[in-house]
Amino acid sequence: MTRTERADDELIVAHVYLFRHEAELARGMLEADGIEAAVVADDCGGQRPLLGAIGGVRLLIHRRDAEKARKLLE
Repeated sequence: MTRTERADDELIVAHVYLFRHEAELARGMLEADGIEAAVVADDCGGQRPLLGAIGGVRLLIHRRDAEKARKLLE
């Protein structure tokens, strides 16, 4: 794997949401359009949703999908 391929596979933050359900909806929209995405939050697995509000709920995507994902999320 070349350095460019590794950079394209790098995960970046597409958007930060206040609540997990908002990030999950966005993840579903991206995945429906063929973009792999993941939701990351420090909210004890959803058991403490207000903890996510403190640091935000991050929607992660591969760098190679950044432009397409940002257009969809606008």
